[in-house]
Amino acid sequence: MNYYESPATVADIPESGRAAFIRRTYGHLAGAVAAFVVLETLLITSGAGKALAGLMLGWRWTWLIVLGGFMLVSQVATSWAASSVKRSTQYAGLGLYVVAESIIFAPLIMVALSIDPQLLGKAMLITVGLFVGLSWVAFATKKDFSFLGGFLKIAGMVALATIVASLLFGFSLGTLFCVLMVALVGGTIVYQTSNVIHHYHPDQHVAASLALFASFATLLWYVIQIVMDRD
Repeated sequence: MNYYESPATVADIPESGRAAFIRRTYGHLAGAVAAFVVLETLLITSGAGKALAGLMLGWRWTWLIVLGGFMLVSQVATSWAASSVKRSTQYAGLGLYVVAESIIFAPLIMVALSIDPQLLGKAMLITVGLFVGLSWVAFATKKDFSFLGGFLKIAGMVALATIVASLLFGFSLGTLFCVLMVALVGGTIVYQTSNVIHHYHPDQHVAASLALFASFATLLWYVIQIVMDRD
């Protein structure tokens, strides 16, 4: 159970406090993205990325193990980031999640680099543009999009079941699935940004930044695949 310093949400505190919370959240998000880029660069330049790609892509069943491990690590990281016991535990959760994303991205990055080294830059620009645009929708309208939560949860479960089925039975999901996932993650970004504006507690900026980073990374994952298919 988590115990927060203040029972109020950011919507209940003065404008100055709300603005400070938003700055802290997006500052931590920027730091997480920067750390992800640095770690990914180190993995690729050191040769570890190639080794991870060989391990993960060598056997399709490996991805089931990787996916299961990633989901477990994600749950642990999210729990730590939402902890109010110690600030260090919150940062450990965010750091653990960034490392996990860096590892699971390595095979995809290696494949993308083998196709076109400039492809990753294009994908990152598209992802940043989409993320900023969708975030702007939530900030500009100032609407509470929490009503999307139920739909997004069900859609996410369907998407996960589809991914697992593709790994079990060996069929390709294709570009259309990636486009649908971009749409789903887009809705999630609007929903999470709305939560940043309305529903998080003032001292939950680390947890909020982890949620946003998770959506940013997922969006980047599918944008890279779309760009690869079009290249």
